[in-house]
Amino acid sequence: MSMAPRTDTQSPAHVADRHDLIRVHGARVNNLQDVSIEIPKRRLTVFTGVSGSGKSSLVFDTIAAESQRLINETYSAFVQGFMPTLARPEVDVLDGLTTAIIVDQQRMGADPRSTVGTATDANAMLRILFSRLGRPHIGSPNAFAFNVPTVRASGALTVDRGAAKTRAVKKTFTRTGGMCTRCEGRGTVSDIDLTQLYDDSKSLAEGAFTIPGWKSDSFWTVRVYAESGLLDPHKPIRKFTKKEMQDFLYREPTKVKVEGVNLTYEGLIPKIQKSFLSKDKEALQPHIRAFVERAVTFTTCPECDGTRLSEAARSSRIDGINIADACAMQISDLAGWVRGRAEPSVAPLLTALQRTLDSFVEIGLGYLSLDRPSGTLSGGEAQRVKMIRHLGSSLTDTTYVFDEPTAGLHPHDIQRMNDLLLRLRDKGNTVLVVEHKPQTIAIADHVVDLGPGAGTAGGTVCFEGTVEGLRAGGTVTGRHLGDRTALKETVRKPTGKLPIRGATTHNLQGVDVDIPLGVLAVVTGVAGSGKSSLVHGSIPAGSDVVSVDQGAIKGSRRSNPATYTGLLDPIRKAFAKANDVKPGLFSANSEGACPNCNGAGVIYTDLAMMAGVSTTCEECEGKRFEASVLDHHFGGRDISEVLAMSVAEAEEFFGAGEARTPAAHRILGRLADVGLGYLSLGQPLTTLSGGERQRLKLATHMAEKGGVYVLDEPTAGLHLADVEQLLGLLDRLVDSGKSVIVVEHHPAVMAHADWIIDLGPGAGHDGGRIVFEGTPTDLVTTRSTLTGEHLATYVGA
Repeated sequence: MSMAPRTDTQSPAHVADRHDLIRVHGARVNNLQDVSIEIPKRRLTVFTGVSGSGKSSLVFDTIAAESQRLINETYSAFVQGFMPTLARPEVDVLDGLTTAIIVDQQRMGADPRSTVGTATDANAMLRILFSRLGRPHIGSPNAFAFNVPTVRASGALTVDRGAAKTRAVKKTFTRTGGMCTRCEGRGTVSDIDLTQLYDDSKSLAEGAFTIPGWKSDSFWTVRVYAESGLLDPHKPIRKFTKKEMQDFLYREPTKVKVEGVNLTYEGLIPKIQKSFLSKDKEALQPHIRAFVERAVTFTTCPECDGTRLSEAARSSRIDGINIADACAMQISDLAGWVRGRAEPSVAPLLTALQRTLDSFVEIGLGYLSLDRPSGTLSGGEAQRVKMIRHLGSSLTDTTYVFDEPTAGLHPHDIQRMNDLLLRLRDKGNTVLVVEHKPQTIAIADHVVDLGPGAGTAGGTVCFEGTVEGLRAGGTVTGRHLGDRTALKETVRKPTGKLPIRGATTHNLQGVDVDIPLGVLAVVTGVAGSGKSSLVHGSIPAGSDVVSVDQGAIKGSRRSNPATYTGLLDPIRKAFAKANDVKPGLFSANSEGACPNCNGAGVIYTDLAMMAGVSTTCEECEGKRFEASVLDHHFGGRDISEVLAMSVAEAEEFFGAGEARTPAAHRILGRLADVGLGYLSLGQPLTTLSGGERQRLKLATHMAEKGGVYVLDEPTAGLHLADVEQLLGLLDRLVDSGKSVIVVEHHPAVMAHADWIIDLGPGAGHDGGRIVFEGTPTDLVTTRSTLTGEHLATYVGA
């Protein structure tokens, strides 16, 4: 007999259902000022606020960091020893956390062996597929891996088993790898142009070397060759015998005596490779970098034709396609090819590979190929590649944390990204998004607006609630949410043109275009249409072109805006002159460093498998300098007080009065121009957001004497309120006689342009063509392209 359900009283809520909030109380990480908020679970929450207001500090450095730390603590101490150690964030209460999956914009490592295929599971699955179905059969999946060399070994193996049981066994070992032996799986080979290293008509004694910094009296470089006894210093290099040439260029390190001093002689080629080519090119001094670019040429490997694979790996085929062909296909085409395979023995593998490739297409990356080096992906592309493994996941009740997932996306593609975020939420997950784009803010269930300003002027919650509440809330974000930049009534006339003919880089299909000079030219188009290929691949990087891309800034926690921009040099000289001491005293990385913390300002204590602890140095109280240095003043301030100033304060300080320093004031003016007035001069570069780093690069490059500025998505990471300031900066650059070419998706920048070049119509092999050239007004009037339609909607036409 069945019982009717009770209708008189509702059953009481289960105690477990009360945990539907993530509670944060008293967060003080970086610039957060005792922030307390409650975030609803299983909802889409968007965090907004001006750049530097504390969004990443709250979402990534507090909520996500603590979630990861707690998960790591569930492992044994032994396992934790192999994991990154995470310190506990400075917060009073963090309650209701779930497992956090962080999908950030950190670029994928630029390792030459890393590709889109190796960074995801797609390449591994393809290798298994070819090892099973490829004909002729050449071996295991390793035989198709360009990172695995072929190894052969044979010899005696001694096995110790007790006192009297030791015996030698003859063993032979073979492993077949797919690595090309010529380029070692890199796809390119580098050659050194010897004519750039020396003049072979001269002898060593006559100063044959043309390498920067190699002075004829240098003990460690030139004289070790001339006086080694291995070469005749008075014979012109072109008359060297075959053995002398071998010793000169390739000899292994050999001990020699020069004037009674023991030195190491090494062939010129390995010495150049160690001293110049093993260093990061960006970190080299400009004249050394110019030498390296002249002396070293990178060409496609002639043996594997750039595929990185051995001949055997390329010989095995499935229906006429080898693994190199498959990896070179556009992923959307490869997905179709895999769909056409019907082999019951590998059916589960084909299904998994199909799902991964379809995820690429769904997320808007179908235009990539699996052999694309991962270091060439933009920040937005790298983030979307990381998303792929989570799309088909069966996990629910997890927290997904995204850092500007719409970065690098055309307005047409943003809707697709929004759908993915909503799909993750609808599966029962908590989705936290740091975002500036109004299109994505509009789909939020809950909005947290931080501010009101940046740096020390931010770090508080200005608004919490719905999108409608934000619009009416009167905060900086709320006021600018409906901003629209009007189309220009009059556009500038070009003063010249930059002709590009027959451009075929990546997916460009023989593009001919004239980019106007002396105006603000914007190159746009859907993601993957060929914008960056056209601008970076076809405009020759000469002395007149200043290119500011989205590459990461290299810098440790000892680097800061003052050291990166060169601002510290005039400041140190001013301090040294005013106090009649050496400039080195005013560097925390040199003579003036606090001896206790070596100028770091903090003491790092490694606690093995537990989270390391950083404590403020007791001796210098975090000021980084030894006490005697702080006795020296300039303009009434010591060096630590100057480094604690914000850019805006320092600009005023060095602009007038007894502290007037024109060289420092010029650099500070450029930093303020790009909207970084709130940064403190001594803030470590490691704490800057992606948008802040790009603007720091822009400020540095503005000092260069270029006539053409090429900018790659300068609005990345910019709040709506800051876009207006950027447009003003671009106008000032053009009005000062410069030509500005911007690769950009932001409608405000398109509307403000003098000339627009639109690529498309689609991505990958469906793009790579010019679909529109003209003024923004013409683009809106004709609405002939996707960009035109979205721009017309934006300006309300």
